[in-house]
Amino acid sequence: MGRRRNRTKQKKTKYCDYSLFFLIIFLLGFGLVMLYSASAYSANNTHNDPFRYLRRQGAAAALGCAAMLVISRIDYHIWIHFGNLAYMLSFGLSALVLIPGIGSEAKGSSRWLQVGPVNFQPSELAKLAMILFLSGLVCRIPRQIGKFSNLIKVMMMILPIFVIVAYENLSTGIIIMGIAIVITFVASPKIAQFVAMVSVGLVGGGVTFIMAKGYRMKRIDAWLHPEEYPSETAFQTIQGLYAIGSGGLFGKGLGQSMQKLGFVPEAQNDMIFSIICEELGLFGAICLILLFLLMIWRLMVIANNAADLYGALIVSGIMAHVAIQVILNIAVVTNTIPNTGITLPFISYGGTSTSFLLAEMGLALSVSRGIRLEGSSHD
Repeated sequence: MGRRRNRTKQKKTKYCDYSLFFLIIFLLGFGLVMLYSASAYSANNTHNDPFRYLRRQGAAAALGCAAMLVISRIDYHIWIHFGNLAYMLSFGLSALVLIPGIGSEAKGSSRWLQVGPVNFQPSELAKLAMILFLSGLVCRIPRQIGKFSNLIKVMMMILPIFVIVAYENLSTGIIIMGIAIVITFVASPKIAQFVAMVSVGLVGGGVTFIMAKGYRMKRIDAWLHPEEYPSETAFQTIQGLYAIGSGGLFGKGLGQSMQKLGFVPEAQNDMIFSIICEELGLFGAICLILLFLLMIWRLMVIANNAADLYGALIVSGIMAHVAIQVILNIAVVTNTIPNTGITLPFISYGGTSTSFLLAEMGLALSVSRGIRLEGSSHD
């Protein structure tokens, strides 16, 4: 009996990353507050309803949270069987968008499908599909992925969805390609071959897709000379920079932005970071960036401790999605890169983007539940 009490045995303790969960909830809540602040004036003027965007975003967030909670309780290994289906579905829906009369067009680009009263953006599904498809594909050939010839074959398989998305939505195409590069790099971290591939992709693909749409060259001109280029893109950029500069260190106060009063077009969308800077100042902007960095760190911890390669690749893809999208959005708002339509995760208005991003977070939480901590107990 005494020997039994003194005996120490190792046990496996289940783990769930509640830090990531609370970060998600906090960012969602903060995003809804800033969305209302940025959109109430324009929504009231345009639709006679100051709560229009808040109500729609709240519904999308609620739907996304429900999906996140359900997916987090499902064993993530089941999704390896649906990767190919998700890829084909996203490719088909993205192709439908390009057909005249089917896709909904806005600002010269056709990016949405009308599903009843809801506008659905297939490119958001394509991001999730790429994570599931490529993670499953790499897991089936983990040893062969290190060969450069096999790596080229894998990249050729993801090229169709990249091309069809990037044709109308280059920024989302960049995110999809970034996800693919990170996942393959995690599986086979050979720096030289990835530098070569990224260089060729940036130069060749960038030039091709910029020339495919005339307005992209105009955006580059507006980026280089915003004060001299009389266009809506340059106007939005300049007004966004005014908002950032006028916020100072601690901002004008929540709800006190002047630039959202018709100066920054659609301030609740891509340019919401400029309103955050104006109302909460440099301090608020840095705090938000630190929250995103903390989220990326938690995703990195989950990926590093995942029970298997498939889980690590899924979370690595999610981490790449969040990181690239945050970097691109802030770079656009600060005029570091040419203006392109990319939302700030959890903050900007966009029901499809928010819902699918929360579904991805459910996958990350599911992977975290698969982590087993070694502990000791005394009987």
